[in-house]
Amino acid sequence: MLGNRYRLVEPLGHGGMATVFRARDETLGRNVAIKVFHTAEAESGRIDGELAVLASLDHHALVQLIDAGAEPDEYGRANRFIVMALVNGPDLHVHLASGARLSPRHVAEIGYDMAEALDYMHAHKVIHRDIKPSNILLVDYRDGSARARAKLTDFGIALADDRERLTAQGVTTGTAGYLSPEQASGGEVAAATDVYSLGLVLLQCFTRHLEFPGSVVESAMARLQRDPVVPGELPELWRLLLTAMTSRNPDDRPQRHDLVAALRQVVIAESGRHRDDARQPLFPDETARTAALHRTTILDTLPNEALDRVTAMAARLFAAPIAIVSVVDHDRTWFRSHYGEAVDEIARQIDVTSAVAPSTEPVVVEDGRLDERTSQNPLVTGPLGLRFYVGVPLRRANGAVIGTLSVLDVIPGTVTAAEVANLEDLAALVVSQLELRQLSLLTTVEMTAPSFVRPEAGAAGANR
Repeated sequence: MLGNRYRLVEPLGHGGMATVFRARDETLGRNVAIKVFHTAEAESGRIDGELAVLASLDHHALVQLIDAGAEPDEYGRANRFIVMALVNGPDLHVHLASGARLSPRHVAEIGYDMAEALDYMHAHKVIHRDIKPSNILLVDYRDGSARARAKLTDFGIALADDRERLTAQGVTTGTAGYLSPEQASGGEVAAATDVYSLGLVLLQCFTRHLEFPGSVVESAMARLQRDPVVPGELPELWRLLLTAMTSRNPDDRPQRHDLVAALRQVVIAESGRHRDDARQPLFPDETARTAALHRTTILDTLPNEALDRVTAMAARLFAAPIAIVSVVDHDRTWFRSHYGEAVDEIARQIDVTSAVAPSTEPVVVEDGRLDERTSQNPLVTGPLGLRFYVGVPLRRANGAVIGTLSVLDVIPGTVTAAEVANLEDLAALVVSQLELRQLSLLTTVEMTAPSFVRPEAGAAGANR
């Protein structure tokens, strides 16, 4: 029980900062969703930021904040949580991955709900900054309705009133596949950023693939060099709208009211074009309702404390000031960094993630200024002045490369085969930690609970 009121039932999703549970409000006799923040993150300013944004917003296409509190554990630490309305239905990422049917009319209706959400948010000077399929929840009212409805969630990195929300110290997070060009290039982020990201999401609903896949660097470079490919077989209204939404120039993208009006017209057009589908519900059976229950990706299982030890150990192994673990998983890229005191202040102001693009083999750069692969890299020529780099792949048992463990320094160095082998052993430990925790999250509910709770296993339910 949390706050002597909310009984945790089962976990619905796991992230680097928190676990989301299905819970029962014993006072009002209703189901809710509770986001329990991990103890290490309990004092993070990002939690206060998310709470401030959620508390300031009230719209039918946004997940509603109900309550917030803190529960002390046996060590006297305050484990913070927020209570939200429970959305019955999977997120859009799961729906697409399951192969479930998504008609053009349903795509238009989902887009229309999201456009209304953005219209409301942007009017209140809130920019989401992380529009992606896994943050769009599909609502199943269990009434057989043919109208697709969606709600936007996860305001952990939103901008409100020009104040940037904080992330955990030493961690860089990003959703590489859905960043706008201005985000990818470090430019000014405004309302047009959310419009671009939503355009990529709607495009993916038709193509069923990520338009800009790959690492942060590969994905960012691709969108700076070309526009997304909009299928020529789409109706003209869709082609014009998606092309405008994903323009590389923010000024050319539809603004608040224009986007809502355009998607309303697309809904009308699709409803008339597909009369036979007019009464087909988005969830024709139980398959889509339960598809998300066992969704546990690598990025949902990252053991932060263990990875902090690994990066610190890697840095000590090479007597280097910087070590980074990067993991790429579907539509997200995650980083855990260790910075020594000598570079701490400047390194935190620079995006060092461009130095850790995944490679299938170890990469060694003993002097970045003399190596033709890196001599023109801004991390070498810029204020940080990196000179030394060793990176080894994070390789799963099936051979798939999911990321990189790397060590960086501002002075040149030499590397022995034994040192590279030691770094590869650490990388193997990282992958082992990820896979073991992923397996445990799939097979037992009890192991996913924070130390102060032991939730009872519940029946299969809806996604967060």
